Amino acid sequence: MKKLFFLIFTLYFFSSNAQIGGKGVYDFLNLTNSARIAALGGTNISIYDDDLNFALENPALLNADMNKRLVLNYVNYFAGVNYGYAGYADNFKKFGTVSVGIQYINYGNFIAADETGVITGNFRASDYALNIIWSKQLFKNVTAGVNFKPIYSHLESYSSFGIAADIGITYYKKETDFATSLVFKNIGTQIKPYYQGHYEPVSFDIQAGISKKLAHAPFRVNLTAHHLYKWNLRYDVPEDVTQISFAQETDTVKGEILTNILDNAMRHLIVGVELLPLKSFYASIGYNFQRFQEMKLTDKSGFTGFSWGFGIKLKKMGFSFGRATYHLAGASNHFSVYFDISKMGKKTKVEVN
Repeated sequence: MKKLFFLIFTLYFFSSNAQIGGKGVYDFLNLTNSARIAALGGTNISIYDDDLNFALENPALLNADMNKRLVLNYVNYFAGVNYGYAGYADNFKKFGTVSVGIQYINYGNFIAADETGVITGNFRASDYALNIIWSKQLFKNVTAGVNFKPIYSHLESYSSFGIAADIGITYYKKETDFATSLVFKNIGTQIKPYYQGHYEPVSFDIQAGISKKLAHAPFRVNLTAHHLYKWNLRYDVPEDVTQISFAQETDTVKGEILTNILDNAMRHLIVGVELLPLKSFYASIGYNFQRFQEMKLTDKSGFTGFSWGFGIKLKKMGFSFGRATYHLAGASNHFSVYFDISKMGKKTKVEVN
């Protein structure tokens, strides 16, 4: 445990200047790959079962039930962009559980032109990250894990190398199907920047989550908190900011302050609910408060911030679909499949009376 905490704070030093989305490099690491997690609102670090995709969100969720599992994810994003993840896990009794995967994003083709507007050809852009995940049970009900991520980014003639790590710890009680987790995500730095001498921070985050399956109903409730290192997630357009003078009523000032506090608090939260009527089927719905506030239109919000999906689990494989609404203009579609390699090639026994 001492070594684990030393590693957390040592790596945290390299990300102390990290910012929220749009102000750091390698932000593709924060994209949601799994269809199931996309359906739950985009982030979930606390569901402890045999779904290998959760290990990418929280390395402490990697466990022996994921042994010999292969997962493949594909996301049809916006404007011709697509991304995905492929991972495989193997369990070693004394050493722990290990998973290796590759995460990528393809930004598509772009037209190249010089400063006068003359077209000179075209180029592509893409990012990649290797995920080497390890987890081990520290003591009863408590598991810790680390995800080591070498990163390569290629944007036209510019390229960058970086290194990052996720560190997670999870408490899981099987008898009550309750889990709670804490994760430090994307702790790292650029090794080679895009432009010589110009180093940028990695998109760091601290997340906490709780999951609980109801004792007498087929539902699992999930609550995830993100960007815990930064309170203010609001962005106010300067010309829209209302200047309140001391001459105005005190109740008005208190009302605005309370509204801003509640708005900020809710932007940190993601709520997800799973319906689990059968072991072989699930349906999910989620709501992302920050996504709703940042992407809604003033006069019409529609289903912005909402997500939904379903999944089918078989003995040898399974399939999941998730859809997340970012804006009235469109939504992202997520597709996931998994294969249980240990059961491949085995014949199913059929009893005949």
